[in-house]
Amino acid sequence: MSELQKALESGKFAVTAEMAPPKGYVFDEMLETAQLLKGKVHGINVTDMQSACLKASSIGLCIKLKQAGLNPILQMTGRDRSRMAIMGDFLAAAAFGIDSMLALTGDHTVVGDCKESKPVFDLDSVGILQMLTDMEESNKDCGGNDLAEPAPKFYKGASVTPVYDPVFLQINKLRKKVEAGAKYVQTQGIFDIENLKRFMDEVDKANIDVKIMAGIIPLKAAGMAKFMNANVPGIDVPADQIQKLADAAAEGKEKGIKGLPVKVGIELAAEMVAEIKAKNICPGVHIMAIGAEKNVPTILEKAGVDISKE
Repeated sequence: MSELQKALESGKFAVTAEMAPPKGYVFDEMLETAQLLKGKVHGINVTDMQSACLKASSIGLCIKLKQAGLNPILQMTGRDRSRMAIMGDFLAAAAFGIDSMLALTGDHTVVGDCKESKPVFDLDSVGILQMLTDMEESNKDCGGNDLAEPAPKFYKGASVTPVYDPVFLQINKLRKKVEAGAKYVQTQGIFDIENLKRFMDEVDKANIDVKIMAGIIPLKAAGMAKFMNANVPGIDVPADQIQKLADAAAEGKEKGIKGLPVKVGIELAAEMVAEIKAKNICPGVHIMAIGAEKNVPTILEKAGVDISKE
């Protein structure tokens, strides 16, 4: 059983972080940063060519993290692989002891940095989850052929976007993912507790039984927040938070102090985590630090979250 599964199913407050592989093949920086997360999180998502930008594969960094004594979560999109390739990667992952995954459909290649690459989309996120569930239940591959060994069991996850209009479309998608086998869900970044509460109420009304982890994105600057508001579906950073970041930047410029907006972003993220935990809004959080994973321990410390004491 994966560490994330143990935490969520035992009622502990679960914490995951996220990390992208390099645009190359040297993983030293990621592994060094990952050591800072050891004992701080229950799992580390490894992104799968996020935003359709070419990186080393998710499975490569997952293997490296596993060998380093960490708990990787293999992200898998349907964009770049046929169902055969997807199942083959999961069988290979199982051979290295990787036991948690998160299914995504994936952004289209036209938005990425290798635009001539042909997308596959043989399966979407629901299809990936269903294929794994069928494999586990039948001990057969995607072609109906017997596997050589008992099918590996993965703790299966998916994503959801709480800030969405109309919200029932996300609820319907969530239901399909859970019916296909998702046991936990990580949300798009949340910046307003009331938005999160409203979505959780909708999930309850729909009688969907799944562990939902609130997505937390530590903001680094007012410009970052404005860009996400304008370009990232499901992101809604409140104006007062943007103003706090802008004020911190102005103060830093006036006093000659660097990094004040980042510190504000850390504080805002920590406040969100602390409130989610204190009010039992969600059973866990997923922190997406976007290249600043070294700040995750600080966020958790400021939020009063220590998984070793749960």
